[in-house]
Amino acid sequence: MIKNWLKIAFINYKKNWLSTIINLFGLTIGLTGFMLILMHWNDEESFEKWNPKKDDIVYFQTYHKPENNYGNNISVPMAKRAKEVIPGIEDFVLFNGSGIGLKMTTKVKTVFQKDGMTASDSFFKFFPFKLVSGSYKDALKGESVIVLSTDAAKNLFGKTNVAGESVKFDNKNYVVTAVYELPKENSQIKPEFIIKPEQMKDDEKWWGNFNYACFFMLKPGTDPDVVRQKLLKDVFEYRAKLESKETGVTVQQYLDLYGPTDSVLTPLDKIKLHAKASWFGPPDFKTLLILFTLSVLIVILSAINFINLKTAQASQRAKEIGVRKAIGSTKSSLVLQFLLETFLICMASYLLSLALTELLLPSFNKFYDKQMVMNDWHIYFYSFVMVIMVTLISGLIPATYLANFKAIETLKGNFARSKHGVWLRNGILTLQLIISSFFIIGGLIVNQQVKYMMNKDLGYNGKQIMMINFSENNPKPWLKYERLKTEMRKIKGVTDISYGEAVPGSGRYSSSNMDYKDKSIQGQHGSMDFNYLKFINAKLKTGRWLDPNLSSDTINNALVNEAFVRKFGWKDEDALKKEIKPGFDSIKYKIVGVVKDFNIFNPRSSVDPIIFFHYRETGWKRFNVYNIQLKIDPNDIDGTVKRLKTYWQNNVEQGYPFDYYFLDQKFAKTFEKYQKQQTLFTILNAMVLMVALLGLFALSSLMIEQKLKDVAIRKTIGASDGTLILGLTKQFLWITFTAVVISIPISYYLINEWLKDFAYRIDMPVWPFIFSLVVLLLLTFCVVSIKAYQATKVNLVKYLKYE
Repeated sequence: MIKNWLKIAFINYKKNWLSTIINLFGLTIGLTGFMLILMHWNDEESFEKWNPKKDDIVYFQTYHKPENNYGNNISVPMAKRAKEVIPGIEDFVLFNGSGIGLKMTTKVKTVFQKDGMTASDSFFKFFPFKLVSGSYKDALKGESVIVLSTDAAKNLFGKTNVAGESVKFDNKNYVVTAVYELPKENSQIKPEFIIKPEQMKDDEKWWGNFNYACFFMLKPGTDPDVVRQKLLKDVFEYRAKLESKETGVTVQQYLDLYGPTDSVLTPLDKIKLHAKASWFGPPDFKTLLILFTLSVLIVILSAINFINLKTAQASQRAKEIGVRKAIGSTKSSLVLQFLLETFLICMASYLLSLALTELLLPSFNKFYDKQMVMNDWHIYFYSFVMVIMVTLISGLIPATYLANFKAIETLKGNFARSKHGVWLRNGILTLQLIISSFFIIGGLIVNQQVKYMMNKDLGYNGKQIMMINFSENNPKPWLKYERLKTEMRKIKGVTDISYGEAVPGSGRYSSSNMDYKDKSIQGQHGSMDFNYLKFINAKLKTGRWLDPNLSSDTINNALVNEAFVRKFGWKDEDALKKEIKPGFDSIKYKIVGVVKDFNIFNPRSSVDPIIFFHYRETGWKRFNVYNIQLKIDPNDIDGTVKRLKTYWQNNVEQGYPFDYYFLDQKFAKTFEKYQKQQTLFTILNAMVLMVALLGLFALSSLMIEQKLKDVAIRKTIGASDGTLILGLTKQFLWITFTAVVISIPISYYLINEWLKDFAYRIDMPVWPFIFSLVVLLLLTFCVVSIKAYQATKVNLVKYLKYE
C-alpha cells in the first residue's frame, strides 16, 4: 500500500511540477529563515546558563515612578542593609566598573591589560569560575589584591601558576591572589582581571551614592517577589526616613522625588534579554521576538501555498478519489495518503533548508558578530516540529477536503459544482495577501523611521572632532588636560581644543538630583571647558554662554538644556537667574543661558535634562576629567591623526593604547542596531513577497487551466483578448483589494506599537498604505495576467470538439 501511495505521489509531483517546485522553494526559504532566527534566539537565551547557581541569583534594577524609567544602580549601604534585614537574601556582590584597561608591570614585562572589572568580595561565590592557581578565599579582601584570568596571567607573566606574584599599576603593588579560567559558554561577565572598587563606603552619608550594579543571592526556596516587597519597605523606605528628616519632606514625597519607588529582580540567566535595564548591555527582547514572528509568518505563507495549490488541484484528483472510494478505500486511508505526499515535500524542504542554513551561517554570524554553529539539538528538534506542524496543517486541510468528495458525484463529473473549495482557496489566499501587505507597509515605515533618525538634526556637529580618552590614572587629571591643551595646539592640523563630560556617543552617564526650592528632578552633569558648547556647535536658545573673563562664571554660573527647562515646567526666559542646587554639591548654580537639546546617547532615547558648568571650581568634578577633544583640519585628517598618535604615545601615555574616536563616527554606531533591523526586515519582506507571488502564480495557473473551456467558448462568440484577460484576473484583484483593506488597521496598530519605543519618531505616514494597495494590485495583475494571456491563445478545436 505504501509503495502504491509513493508511486501515485511521484506521478502527481511530476504532473504538477511547477507547484511542486514552488512548494519546495517556499518552504525551504521559510524553514531556513526560521532556523537562523531560532539559532540567534537560542544563543541569546543561553547566556549565563553555565552558572550552577543561576537559579538563586537575581539582578537588581530600580524603578522610578514619576520618571517612569528603570535604572540598574544601587548604593553600598542599601545593598548591605538588604542582606542584614531581609531573611531571603544570602549575599550580594557589587560592581562599579567593567571594560577597564590598565598598564601593568610585573618582573617579566609591562603590558596594557584590557577588559578588567571591579567587584566586591563575594564575586566568586556568585561566579564560580574554574580555579587554576591560588585560592578564592579572601581573594578580593583587602586593598591591594588582584585576581587574573588565565589569558591575563599568560599576558603578564607568560604562565598561569602566578598566585602570590606581584603586579604594579597606579604606582601601587598588587598581589595576585588567584588565577581562574573563564567559561567557554556564553556570558556577559567575562573579566580578564578583577580588582576591588575603591572607596566602598557604607556609612549613612553614602546612601545616595548609586554607583554600583548589584546581584543578590537568594536562599533556596525564596520567593523573589517577597524579597522585592521587603526591599521597598525595609530598605527604600528606611533610607527615605533617614534622608527626609534633613530635607523636611514626607517619606512618600522623598521617594517620589529621589526614588527608587520600586525594584525589579531578574534571574541571572534572563538578564541578557529580559532585564529592564542592565549594566552589561541594553536588553532587546522585543526586536528578537518580532524577527522570530516574521520568520514563522514566512513558514505559514509556505503552508498557505500548500493548502491553496492542493485544493486547486482537486479537479485533477477528483476522479482518482471517486474510483478509489468506489473500490473500497476509506476516508482515513485517503487522508493518510495525501498527508504522506505533503510530508515527503516537507522533508525534502527540511533537508534542503539544513544545507542552506549551514551555507548562510557564516554570513549570519558576521552580521551579528557571533560564532554560532549547528551543534544544538534544540535547533533540529524545533525545526523538525515545525515541519510536522506544516505537514499537518498544510496536509490535513486539503486532504480532508479531497477525501470528502462523494464517489458518485465525482464519477459523474459534478464535483466542481461545490463552492466549498473556492471559498477555502479564496479565504486562504486573502490571508496570504494580508500578511504580504503588512510586510510591505511595515518595511516602508521601518525604512522611514531609520532614515528619520539618521537624518535628524542632533543639535550639534561632531565632524572632524576627535576625542582622546585618558587611559592612565592621574591624581590631578584637570592639570593634565590643561597642560595638553596648551601643548597640543602646536601640533599641525589641530584647530581647536576643549573638554566636555557629556559627550555624544560616549555612553558615559553622571547624574544627580537637581533641586529648586521644593521641587527636584533627575539630571545629567555636563562639566566642561568654557568653550565646549560652542566647540561642538550647540545652539544657544536664550541667555548667554559662559565667559572665562567673568569670575562668577568660573564659580557658580551654569547653562541648562531645553529638556531641563521643560522638566521643571518653566519657560526659557523664566529659567534665567534661577538657582539650582545639584545633589552632588553644596553650591547653588545660577542659570545664565539655555541651549537647544542635543542627543547624547542615541536617537531612540529622549534627551535628558543636563546642567553645564565649568569643571575646575566644582570640587570633585575636576578629578573626573577623562578626555581631551580636538578639532581637526578637514584637509589633512590622516596626517594629523598620525602626528597626534606619535605625540601621545611618546609624550603623554607611554605603553597605553591611543584610545580615540571621532564624535560623528562614534554616534553613528548607535544606528547600527536599527540599520540591522532595517536590513533584516527588508530581506524578510523580499522573501515574503517572493513566496506569496510564486504561490499566487501557481494557484492562478491551476485555476485558469480549469476555465480554458469557458475561455474557448467566449472567444468563439467574439470576446476580445483584453476582455478575457480582465475577466480572468478580476477575481484575484478583488481578493487583493480586500486583503489590503483588512491589513491596514492591523498594520497600523502593530507598527504604531513598534514606533512607541522611539522618543523621536515619525508620524504615521499614509502613503505606505496606499503604496501597498497599488503595488499588490499591480503585482497581482502582472502575475495572473501572464497566465491569463496564455489562456487567450488556447486551441479552440481542442476544447470545443466535444461540444
